[in-house]
Order: sequence, then structure tokens, then C-alpha cells
Amino acid sequence: MAEIFEVSQINEYLRQRFEADEFLGSLLIRGELSNYKIYPSGHHYFTLKDSQSAIRCVMFKGSAMRLRFRPETGMKVIAGGRIAVFPRDGAYQLYCTSLTPEGVGDLHVAFEQLKLKLQAEGLFARERKQALPRFPHRIAIITSSAGAALHDMLRILRKRYPLTEVKLLGVRVQGAEAPAEIAGAIRYANRWKLADVLITGRGGGSMEDLWAFNDERVARAIADSHIPVISAVGHEPDVTISDFVADLRAATPSNAAELAVPDQTELRQHLAAQRAMLLTLMTRRLKQERQRVAQLAGARALRDPKNYIDDRRMQLDYTQRRLIAALQRLVAQQRERFVRLTSKLDAMSPLKVLSRGYSMTFDAQGHVVRSVRTLSCGDRITVRLADGRASAEVREIQEDAT
Repeated sequence: MAEIFEVSQINEYLRQRFEADEFLGSLLIRGELSNYKIYPSGHHYFTLKDSQSAIRCVMFKGSAMRLRFRPETGMKVIAGGRIAVFPRDGAYQLYCTSLTPEGVGDLHVAFEQLKLKLQAEGLFARERKQALPRFPHRIAIITSSAGAALHDMLRILRKRYPLTEVKLLGVRVQGAEAPAEIAGAIRYANRWKLADVLITGRGGGSMEDLWAFNDERVARAIADSHIPVISAVGHEPDVTISDFVADLRAATPSNAAELAVPDQTELRQHLAAQRAMLLTLMTRRLKQERQRVAQLAGARALRDPKNYIDDRRMQLDYTQRRLIAALQRLVAQQRERFVRLTSKLDAMSPLKVLSRGYSMTFDAQGHVVRSVRTLSCGDRITVRLADGRASAEVREIQEDAT
């Protein structure tokens, strides 16, 4: 009679057979990511498929943390790992330990993903860029203290503009610890306001060597910096995320030193040119003033001041006499006009009329009596004459025929 097995026994048998197979123990499989999910535990679960088949995959947290790009559904990748049976379900799956985008390296994909992310946030916008001071008093260099790039920058800074004080914030520029150290140094310099300009970078190398300057922590530290930052990473062809975020990108560390400070030789030449121009302008002005003095020296007022003053005094006396005569004529004219107006006013005066024998009559209320119709016999009236008043009583009223 055939032996009867439990389901778990069969699954365990298959697991052992899979693990014993060297071929299944280390595989590289090409396919397209599907249903890619990241669980709170940090483990990644997904399906790897081609046009005909699919295989379930899992990448545990430890392996997933080493990924330098963000896997997404639809990506073409090459997955590395081992195939084994999960006894509980009796299903085989790929226990993935590595993922590499097909056709390009994972670093390139990570670079493009971070670039698009930060660009969408506006961290590369031109309006965010800060202008570098023309004559910086202090410059802080954030780089390795043992690198050749540092010595090149120090040499150029001393040669071009020795007035600048240079501070070194030594950090690692390569390796897993480098991004945190670089970002920390940038924030430290800002917190304590150590400089007017920051230069961060390193000499050339492979993409892996320069990767610290493609780290999001470094990019955000540069973006948050209140001190202008010059990014100087590698050589001219090397482009990093730091270059996009920084206020100014330098082709090389040496170029960063040239961009950070003015050239004292050029400044001296500029000052010499300004001095020469100033001397030319002063000489021209002095010549003009000498000519003016010469002209004044030939004037009569300076050659014969006594006669000049006598002439001016006579001119003043003549002008004074003319002014007095004009004022006298004006006063006479105004006096004559005043007399005429006074005569006219006097002729129109009621008192003048009364002096010619006329009188004015007022009723008891003091109103001028203009008609006999306003009077009645017995009314008291006042008669105003040229030299006084007289009171009277109306005895008789006679109205002239019209």
C-alpha cells in the first residue's frame, strides 16, 4: 500500500529540493514589475512577469534598504535572488536580493527620480537663487580636508583675493556617512552664520564616488541655506543634484574659487584705470579754472578797482535819483487822483445837499418820509437841516396834483 503524506510534508520536501538545487539558488531574471507594494514592515512584494508567465517575488527590508532607486510598477528590471518554496502556501517565489533597471544603472534611475521630484517642488527655480556678494569677507569650504580639491581652492583664493577669511568644515565626501555629514555642515554654517559664501564639493570620480551630492538630504540642506551656496562637484561633464539646487554651479572646485572672489589683479587694474581717469578729469577741471581766473584777472574791476568803484557809485547815485523822481511822480499822481475822488464823493454827500437849503424829514420811527401820503395830521416828524434837527407836528397836508 502506498504511503500517505501530509500536505505540510510535501511542501517541506519541495522546499528542501528547491534549496538543494544550485541552479535555483542564485538567479538573474529579466521581467516587468507588477503590483509593486511596500508594506509597513519595510518588506517589498511584487510580481515579475513577461509576455507569457509571472512569478511572485519578495524583497525583505534589509535588501530593500540598499536600493538606490524607487521601483515602480511597469519598470523593466533584472531581479537577482533565489527561488524557494514557502511551506505555508506551497507556492514557490523569488526571494529577491537585488533589483537593477534594465538598460540603465540603478544610480541613473535614482538620479532622474530625485531630479524630477525636486524640480516639481520648485527647488531648481531661478527665482530661488541667491546672488553672491561681490567682495565676501568669509568663505566656508565644505569638503574633505585630505582632498586635492581643497588645496586647489585654497591656493586660488589666496592668489585672487587674500582679504577673504577661509574656514574649512571637513566632512567625508564619499561613502554612506557622507550625505549626513555634508548636510549637517551646511546647516551648521547657517546656524552660526560662519560665512558669506559656502562652497561644497569634491574632486572628480565615478558616479558612485560622487553619489553623496545626489542625496536628497544634501539637496534640501542647500535649498534651505540662507547663505549662497556654490556647488563644485567633479569635473565639467559631472552633473549632480547639488548643482541644480545650488545658487551657482562651478565646473570644478578650482572654478568655484574663481567664481567666489574677485581677482586682485583685475581690481588693481580697474583702480589704476579709475585713478588715471580721475587725474585726467582733475587736470581738465584745473585748466578750465585757470582760464577762468585769467579772464577774471583781465577784468576792469581787478585791474583798476578804485575807478571801477567810483563808476559804480555814480551809477548808483544816478539810479537813486531816478528812483526818487519816479516815486515823487507816482505820489503826485495818486494825490491828484485822491483829490478828484474826494470831490466826487463830497458832491454826492447828503450833507452837501442839505447845505444848499434842502432838508430831510423823518417820521416818529426814524424812517425817511418820501411822500405826504405816509403822513397824517398830528404826526410828529423830525426835520434834518444842514446844521441840526427840528421837531414838528403835522397840521395840514396838501398833495400836489400830478
